[in-house]
Amino acid sequence: MATATTWQKSSFSGGGDGANCVELRAQHPGTVKLRESDAPSTELSTTPERLAHLIRHVKTQSRIHPCE
Repeated sequence: MATATTWQKSSFSGGGDGANCVELRAQHPGTVKLRESDAPSTELSTTPERLAHLIRHVKTQSRIHPCE
C-alpha cells in the first residue's frame, strides 16, 4: 500500500499555489525527491549529500556571477 507524501516548497517560491516553485520530499532514509510545480509528474531522485553539494555550488556561482 502506498503512503501519502508531503511535498515541501522552496522558501523562495513566493508562497501561494503558483507554478514557479521547486518542491522536495524525503522518500525514505537517504533519498530526496525533487520536482517543479509546473511538471509534478517529473521527479528527480538524489541523496541529501548530493543535494547539499548542488545548493552550495549554486550559491557560490550566484556570488561569482550575480543575476542582473
